[in-house]
Amino acid sequence: MNDRFLRACRREPVDRTPVWFMRQAGRYMKEYQLIRARHGILDVCKTPDLAAQVTLQPIERFAVDAAIIFADILLPLEPMGLDVAFLEGEGPVIRNPLRQAQAVNSLRPVNHEAFRFSGEAIRRTRAMLADRVPLIGFAGAPFTLASYAIEGGSSRSYVTTKTFMYAQPRAWHQLMQKLVHTIITYLQVQICAGAQAIQIFDSWVGCLAPGDYEEYVFPHVQAMIEAIRAEGVPVIYFGTGTATLLPLMRRVGSDVIGLDWRVPLDEAWAVLGHEVAVQGNLDPVVLFAPLVEIERRVHDILVRAGQRPGHIFNLGHGILPGTPVDHVAATIEYVHKHSQHSHIRR
Repeated sequence: MNDRFLRACRREPVDRTPVWFMRQAGRYMKEYQLIRARHGILDVCKTPDLAAQVTLQPIERFAVDAAIIFADILLPLEPMGLDVAFLEGEGPVIRNPLRQAQAVNSLRPVNHEAFRFSGEAIRRTRAMLADRVPLIGFAGAPFTLASYAIEGGSSRSYVTTKTFMYAQPRAWHQLMQKLVHTIITYLQVQICAGAQAIQIFDSWVGCLAPGDYEEYVFPHVQAMIEAIRAEGVPVIYFGTGTATLLPLMRRVGSDVIGLDWRVPLDEAWAVLGHEVAVQGNLDPVVLFAPLVEIERRVHDILVRAGQRPGHIFNLGHGILPGTPVDHVAATIEYVHKHSQHSHIRR
């Protein structure tokens, strides 16, 4: 098996830098669009054959070093009692958002059976991969899931979430504990079925000041990651807009910290310390640029990584709709070409 990705998670030497992309299976690919024309996103996520098929699409097309199971971060909210829908032009919506402590009290406990579809999707995907590359499982982080549940959908200011957090701290911590339990259960199903690494998406946590992160989020993420790492697989913790949170994120105990494009990779790694692996961090919009510019930006990130063991090349967030497919292929080629030892030159 091509194990570059897993070796990099453990900060072991690799022959060249591993590369995969968040949302590498998605709307920029015609193969995916054909499936989505016939099936809603939740149907794809919950139908193991479809989830496996979509997961494999970028593996068949590109020379990426890892696959990530096709799913959605909101899936754990449904069995807890939240009504999740995906509306055309609006994205995900929670029809019964949490606004009061009573609503948090009424959330249902979740067991492994609720995520049988996820385990089966992982098993089928592993069989279809035939050990070509490792398979990554994933889940949303408790703060990001709490924000969706409270806001009822996407937000730019997170006023409702932060107001809940500040005004009802006891209910907030109760909600976070319930989410942590559900997320751990969800990820245990994935790991038991064959997921070889886990990524935790804290896409919205960058809206918090460091003090708020430390008080309202840190202990819950730390407990969650400790439980997941006990399952014996590496854990990647990723957020956006998190430059000021990096020292705290380092303390949660993940094997890898995912970086967005708003901070230079070498500076972020120096803040984190080189005893942890890093993932990132090309701006997803760069994939729309001319190929010569993409190659220049890829080379710059690799120079900043400095051949140090423990770098996984990725975008600073997911591939955007409309991204040219040939630019994705070229980026992977550039990473592999320029990360060979003799090519890393300032």
